[in-house]
Amino acid sequence: MQYDERIKLLREQMNVRNIDFYLIPTADDHASEYISDFYKVRNYYAGFTGSAGTLLIGKDMAGLWTDGRYFIQAENQLKGSLVKLFRMGSQGVPTIAEYLEEHLPEGGSIGFDGQVVDLSQGRIYEEIAEKKGGSIFWNEDIAGNLWQERPKRMSAPVYILEEKYAGKSRRQKLEELRSYMKKESGSRALVASLEDIAWLLNLRGDDVKHTPVFLAFILVEPDKVRLYADVSAFSENIRKALGEDGVELKDYMDVYKDLEAVEDGSLMYDPTKVNYALSQCVQDSVSVIKTDNNYLLPKSIKNEVELENLKRVHVKDGVAMTKFMYWLKKNVGNMPITEISASDYLGELRSKIDTYLDLSFDTIAGYKEHAAMMHYSATPETDVLLKPEGMFLVDSGGQYYEGTTDITRTFVLGPISDEEKKHFTLVAKSVLNLANAKFLYGCTGYNLDILARGPLWNIGIDYQCGTGHGVGYLLSVHEAPNGFRWKRVPERNDAAVLEAGMVTTDEPGVYIEGSHGIRTENELICVEDEKNQYGQFMRFEMLTWAPIDLDGIDTKWLNPEDIRQLNTYHEMVYEKISPYLDEEEKSWLRHYTRPID
Repeated sequence: MQYDERIKLLREQMNVRNIDFYLIPTADDHASEYISDFYKVRNYYAGFTGSAGTLLIGKDMAGLWTDGRYFIQAENQLKGSLVKLFRMGSQGVPTIAEYLEEHLPEGGSIGFDGQVVDLSQGRIYEEIAEKKGGSIFWNEDIAGNLWQERPKRMSAPVYILEEKYAGKSRRQKLEELRSYMKKESGSRALVASLEDIAWLLNLRGDDVKHTPVFLAFILVEPDKVRLYADVSAFSENIRKALGEDGVELKDYMDVYKDLEAVEDGSLMYDPTKVNYALSQCVQDSVSVIKTDNNYLLPKSIKNEVELENLKRVHVKDGVAMTKFMYWLKKNVGNMPITEISASDYLGELRSKIDTYLDLSFDTIAGYKEHAAMMHYSATPETDVLLKPEGMFLVDSGGQYYEGTTDITRTFVLGPISDEEKKHFTLVAKSVLNLANAKFLYGCTGYNLDILARGPLWNIGIDYQCGTGHGVGYLLSVHEAPNGFRWKRVPERNDAAVLEAGMVTTDEPGVYIEGSHGIRTENELICVEDEKNQYGQFMRFEMLTWAPIDLDGIDTKWLNPEDIRQLNTYHEMVYEKISPYLDEEEKSWLRHYTRPID
């Protein structure tokens, strides 16, 4: 295999530098979850295309660590290669750190590219090497430099997100950041996260597929701001607007030498977002204040303008999904429809929305057993024809000036088994259980996850992922620090207290390998409810409006409260979506949102 040959070449370079283990994460210089093609070094060596995973190359081993979303996909893509799959979070499977602690020889060396490993991870590797009397090798991109015909770094034009969408001006956000810095005794703040920079400056770009950000670093001081990016990506008008707000534009790589030139005062940064190489530029005379970007730049708490925009665009997005469901139900079996052509049709419907910019991620469209792979992506080789039988899972979303959407529906295309109906019904019950939660302020998603997972646990089924994730505003579809999960996964950073204004997905599922996959996903806004002697109560407000396919519902698995919740949701779907449909579509929607008993 070509991937095995690449690993052998990398091992030769490791031997030249006396490196025992070399790490290749899925990452860029900014600790991003989604990365541009330039940074897909892990893909180049392993052939695994999932969006998460770390490759570890040793002298006589090669292992890929990835999470439950990708177990089936990784197993298929790694088949027959040198690379062994390590199923993260599974019983008996060591973490990468545990594996290195056990297998790194005395005096051994761990290698990685310091620009794509964040400081917090780099420190872990440092400590492991120190325990063995060894060292780390971080200041060369060995694996990337061996990649022939490597794509260039992206540099798409940057554009302004107007205040009518952002809700706050750039100047106001910078003032709030400086107030926080002053409170924490910070002379400067270094921000490397692309989503945080885009949010802070009310700018967006197109350097990462489906995530409207641009490659940049930013250094904020009390009287000036330095933005490090590709200067050619900024129009004269944007440069002028930045200058009026005290933002100086500098070349992307200048951040390293500028940091080295800082000799006093303090520097604030998030060690999970600043790369290891950047941290090594900071002189010992500078006091480092480690902070959390979610407090430094509270973008996860959407302001009132953002929330109103999100409510508006989710109706538009819901209309597209409803029209898609109508088209699919009407035409499956009567015309050729495949996973890819169905996905393309939904994309066309979204593209007609007035504020549409892009998809928010590659659409997941899996028929029957393909849907059991949580993040399945159809290719011309795997694309299958949809038939009037079984179920079809579609997870999709859009990027709009009015925000980011993420919705999953599983459609029943014809006869399904009693077991499939049971699973479909319990997933619907799970979604609505969580969406209708009322809870005291101070709860995190870890407190509430059981509301979604419980109905499935009751029949001995689980799903190998979180129940939900935060969603950005015209930013990444996955946004920390809020989420729903039953056990702590430190690298996900989603254990924050649920605050009013946070947007989180609610997406339980059932995945039976070789048979079927079911997921239903809505987005929820956290809002305040009543306040009394027990404290401030919170609840969720639904953002997503599209039918849950009643053809998959078997009421024997629902209690009266479940039925009430489903009927109430469908009543609101009809009320919000029907004004945008023609008479035939409206009549169809009335049937698919009818009350059940």
